[in-house]
Amino acid sequence: MPRVTVTYADHIAHVCMTRPDKMNAVDQEMIDAIIAAGEEVAASDARVVVLSGEGKAFCAGIDVSGLSAMIGKDPVDLLMPRTHGDGTTNQWQEVAMIWARCPVPVIAAVHGVVYGAGMQLALGADIRIAAPDARFAVMEMKWGIVPDMGGMVLLPRLVRSDVLRKLTYTATPIDADRAERWGLVTEVSDDPLAAAMELAGVIALKSPSAIRAAKRLIALAETDSENEVLLGESREQAALMGRPHQMEVIAAEFGKRAPVFK
Repeated sequence: MPRVTVTYADHIAHVCMTRPDKMNAVDQEMIDAIIAAGEEVAASDARVVVLSGEGKAFCAGIDVSGLSAMIGKDPVDLLMPRTHGDGTTNQWQEVAMIWARCPVPVIAAVHGVVYGAGMQLALGADIRIAAPDARFAVMEMKWGIVPDMGGMVLLPRLVRSDVLRKLTYTATPIDADRAERWGLVTEVSDDPLAAAMELAGVIALKSPSAIRAAKRLIALAETDSENEVLLGESREQAALMGRPHQMEVIAAEFGKRAPVFK
C-alpha cells in the first residue's frame, strides 16, 4: 500500500495518509509520500485540499522504530542542510511547511491522536476540523528534544505565548474542546472529514484566482510589516480587478442588492 493517496473530485484534492496499522506514524516513506503529494497538488488545478488519515488516528507522530538509522550520525549533518522549500527547510520541516506554502487552502480533518509530527502536519493546514475524540500534543519534550518540523513557525501564529510554552514544556495531550478554546482547532465536528469536504465544496465554488490571492495576502499579513501588508493588499486587488470583465462582474453582483441609505 502507498503511504499516501491523492484523489480529485469537483476541484477538491483529498490527500489521505494510508498507514492505519501504525496510526499513520511518519517514517521515511511517509515523509517522501507527503512531500510528493504536496508537490503534486500544488501543480494541479485543485482549488482546495483536504488532509486526513485512515484508521483510528490522524497521525501518531514520528515512527520511532525508524530513528535507529540515525544513531551514530552527526545530527548537524542530518538537520541543518536546507534541502527543500527553495532552500528554507529540511525534509522533516517540509512535511508541514509544504502545506502552509500550498497556493490553495488546506483543510485538515483530524481524529484520534494528533501527536508530535502529526500535530505539526495539521498546523500546516489553513483550517483544522477535529473529531471530539481528537487529542493533540507537542510530544518532543517527552524524548528530550524540541519541536522541529515547522511547529515553531506555525504555532505562534495560532496560540498565545503562554499556551505555546505549556504545550512545549509539558508534552501533555489536550482534548479537542481545549484545543478549540486555545486556537489550535477551528471547529469540532462528529464527522470531521464530512465537515471538511463540505467546507471544501464551498471554497471550491469561489474564484480560484481570488482564493489564491487571499491565501498569499493572509500569509503576508501574518509575517510582514504594516507597510508591506498595505502594499500587498493593493497589489493583489489591482491584479484581480484588472482581469478582463472583472469590474463588470463586480458591478453586476452589487446591482443585485438594493442600496440602503441612512
